[in-house]
Amino acid sequence: MKIRNQKDFGAGIFYIVVGLFFAIVATQYKMGTAAKMGPGYFPFYLGALMVLLGLLILIKSLGAKAMIDDLPPFNWKVIGIITGSISLFGVLLPTMGFLVAIFVLVFVSSTASKEFSWKSAVINSIVLIVFTYSVFIIGLKLSFPVLPFFFE
Repeated sequence: MKIRNQKDFGAGIFYIVVGLFFAIVATQYKMGTAAKMGPGYFPFYLGALMVLLGLLILIKSLGAKAMIDDLPPFNWKVIGIITGSISLFGVLLPTMGFLVAIFVLVFVSSTASKEFSWKSAVINSIVLIVFTYSVFIIGLKLSFPVLPFFFE
């Protein structure tokens, strides 16, 4: 078999590996049933779904009529910025609160884009703060620190 679309082939392999990882780790938790889900239920089936999606994409890459192209070089800078912004969110949330942590998350991760602009980053931050506050604090009534510790 010949790989006709290497990007799809790589994506298929990635989905399969990540899906298998989550499905295997989830088996260490209680599964439960669809009516009464345990902590392993959702990650297991989400992982299985990712494996199936990966297989579908992988098979499609073998029969695709796309031109043969090489995988682009892996952009470690972008991966580092995105991963760092998520880590920064986790570090800032307990001390600086929900509002500051979300703003920093969106703003830092926005810098990974080639089309970064201050205005759009601020607007996106505000929209995400309003949306996540509405869903998690008001709607689901989760108890996150909202403001930095020195304001409470």
